[in-house]
Amino acid sequence: MKVALIAPPYPLEEAPSPPLGICYVAAACEAAGAEVMIIDYIVSQYTPEKLWRQLDEFQPDVVGATSVTISFLAAAEILKAAKQHRPSVVTVMGGPHVSFDAENTLTQFPEIDAIIVGEGENTIMQWLPVAKDRTAWHDIKGLAFFEDGHFIFTGAGEFIENLDALPLPSRHLLPLSKYKALGFPISIITSRGCPNKCIFCLGRKMVGFKVRYRDPVQVVDEIEMILDSGFERINIADDLFTANKKRVNVLCKEILNRNIKFGWSAFARVDTVDEEILGIMKKAGCDAVSFGIESGNSEMLKRVRKKITLDQARKAVQACKQVGMIAHASFMVGLPGESQQTMQDSLDFARELDIEHGYHFLAPFPGTTVRESLDEYDLEILTDNWTRYDANKAIVRTSHLEPEAMESFVAGAYTDVFKRWEDSKKRYTEGCGTPEENLAVESEQRLKLIYDILSNDMVENIGSFQKMENDPVRELSVRIAQKTEMDPDFVFRYLNLWVEKKYLRYTFNSGRIKWAWTPNRFLN
Repeated sequence: MKVALIAPPYPLEEAPSPPLGICYVAAACEAAGAEVMIIDYIVSQYTPEKLWRQLDEFQPDVVGATSVTISFLAAAEILKAAKQHRPSVVTVMGGPHVSFDAENTLTQFPEIDAIIVGEGENTIMQWLPVAKDRTAWHDIKGLAFFEDGHFIFTGAGEFIENLDALPLPSRHLLPLSKYKALGFPISIITSRGCPNKCIFCLGRKMVGFKVRYRDPVQVVDEIEMILDSGFERINIADDLFTANKKRVNVLCKEILNRNIKFGWSAFARVDTVDEEILGIMKKAGCDAVSFGIESGNSEMLKRVRKKITLDQARKAVQACKQVGMIAHASFMVGLPGESQQTMQDSLDFARELDIEHGYHFLAPFPGTTVRESLDEYDLEILTDNWTRYDANKAIVRTSHLEPEAMESFVAGAYTDVFKRWEDSKKRYTEGCGTPEENLAVESEQRLKLIYDILSNDMVENIGSFQKMENDPVRELSVRIAQKTEMDPDFVFRYLNLWVEKKYLRYTFNSGRIKWAWTPNRFLN
């Protein structure tokens, strides 16, 4: 059995980590005895022709994809193209979007044979051996499909109680050299489950309200493996890392006992941290914590069932400052009943906290309480164009606010930030920027460079040429600079760095240079 798994295109501007979910799926497929390939279109260009070529080379029996709402349509279209090109393959999809919109998905895309609903590893391991035998699908929990024109859902599968029984995610199937050049943190989970009931979130429904924990020793074993593979920074992607302070303590002490030095970050709630727990996290290398505060209005927090108070937020932020940890707050705009006053309350509270913060627009995903019980809230959803569900634009209105007013508010909230940034870029150009400003501006330029290279397959498309008088790195830099309209010396600096770090390599044969991203087996 051969399985090709698709990581669909996702905006690089959204700072994606190497996709963790699909690596867990891949590991489950391998545990079921399959030969697995991940086709990653996050860090490479997608075209149907490229997909068809990759499928013809690998010849899979099953083609699967996972997605969130923003990447759903792209993933579905890729499976459609795969099915049209190779009608004999079984197509399957999973992830939070399709888990809560399965019937609509299968109706709109009949080329998709089955959907894995919810937490998928157990379902996959049971389904994969009988993927070609549709008569056996009825006996496997967690599956949705059509049969004789009727929608079939076999019922929810049970959540995996012992997470330590899961195989470790198959990150070795990703193009890791590209992710290392991209430079974002790599993600890991230490638990699954969320006990909270926020009306805009899928966490509780997707992974259950009961928090299930991994063995701290196994978690730190995995951390060491990740660091040994060349990644330098980790993000703990648990829905709520600090749900259990005792366990956080044990995990941090395991890191300290092994004397592992690395930087990491985590998500937390303001009602689950204090100076003591943040202090032990800081000692273990955690330098940043993100809080979803959502609103600076107490009534709004009650309305969305956040179950935190503004005083708890104040105390959590103060505790971060006391231990020397970066705190980041996320605020949401467009919640039910949002008004000019509630937005102003959020702005005032963010300024009071005096920490890094950002604003996102409400995206009422399928499966969220706010969407499923819309009649109970002062909210109107304006579009089901899933590509707009990126939280960067307003797609709702309330009785008090039109989407234009929400967007105007956020733009105004960022005015000072944008002005400072433009001033920094001007000083950089004039050669009088501070070291911190120069580093920030160059980091932005580096990201633009790597985005252009990856999203347009530049190394693959223009990285083969006759040997020139220039050294191969310089020649590739000139070619990429022409495509990106960036300074050749700037491009050379980063390409040379990636060569030194072994992310890029070239071969020389019959007078031709051929560049490529370094395969995993040659990294480190």
